[in-house]
Amino acid sequence: MSYRVLSGFSDVEDYKNVRLNLENEGFAVYDLQQNELAKDHGRHLVGGRSEGARNEVLCRFEYPECPGSLRSFLYSLPEKWNVSLFHYRNHGTDVGRILAGLQVPKESRGEFETFLDHLKRQGYQCYIETDNVFYQLFLHEGRRTSVDVNL
Repeated sequence: MSYRVLSGFSDVEDYKNVRLNLENEGFAVYDLQQNELAKDHGRHLVGGRSEGARNEVLCRFEYPECPGSLRSFLYSLPEKWNVSLFHYRNHGTDVGRILAGLQVPKESRGEFETFLDHLKRQGYQCYIETDNVFYQLFLHEGRRTSVDVNL
């Protein structure tokens, strides 16, 4: 459920009252106002959880947008990791945004970190979103467990 405060009301007080009332009725309430994954990508993703996306690491990338930059990113992905989720956002600005789920077996995690380091040296901002509450609630296959990627 999303919530918007009507004009003429105190935003903070009204928000607190609505949140408290929902919690008192037994609803779990998550504030996603500052959650970049939810704001940039979440509303565009449909279909729910993927039963077969084992060992999925969810990554959000931001990079300087220029002709060919998306193609460069796609060609840089190692073929041995399955892409289980992909969403590209470009609003005509100077920043491109990608959300990607990559199936990375535990034995390849060191190689995965090397791949992310390579992207960072190329100007990409990389964010691991596997533990993000939005992903855990709406996209992850159901287990609230994290992967061991230390960046």
